[in-house]
Amino acid sequence: MPPTTRLDAATWVDAAYDAFTTAGLDAVKVEPVARALGATKGSFYWHFADRQALVDAVLARWEAETARIVEEVENTPGSPADQLAALFTAVTRRRSPRTGEQLLYAQTDLPGVAAAMSRVTAQRLDVVTRLLRSAGFSPDEARARATIALATVVGAEHLTLATPDLAPTGDDARAVRELSLAMILGRD
Repeated sequence: MPPTTRLDAATWVDAAYDAFTTAGLDAVKVEPVARALGATKGSFYWHFADRQALVDAVLARWEAETARIVEEVENTPGSPADQLAALFTAVTRRRSPRTGEQLLYAQTDLPGVAAAMSRVTAQRLDVVTRLLRSAGFSPDEARARATIALATVVGAEHLTLATPDLAPTGDDARAVRELSLAMILGRD
């Protein structure tokens, strides 16, 4: 990037988010992100007080991505089952790898992570609970099923992180989505 090009804060956040997505919060460091942008650390400090401010911006973007998916699903026409199917599809089509998000569950001791994780988890549980309530489940059963759904998705992503060669793809991934949905919507 030519030295006359002035980078804005959004460009820094984009580059840091890319680093986070592929390698986790440990990759959100000023010098490597500056190198990726062809910028100086001085450019970074023009927009951010310190690394934690950049990490906070990355976490805010991760939260915004969750909110965008929730909004997209809630605007999907059809039954609650159709919307849940859209949610599972949206989750599986997100940019991969999502190593950063997967690692966050084990990094709640880092500044800002526990609060962001709590908000995102609550939002995810709330949308699935609402959809299951709309599908006719009682409040308690809807919340329990939503918790199982989230645990299933998070667990599957952690298995993929640990054993990427065993991750389902194509028709296998579609079958996993459909079976997960059937389990969540199944009735006694």
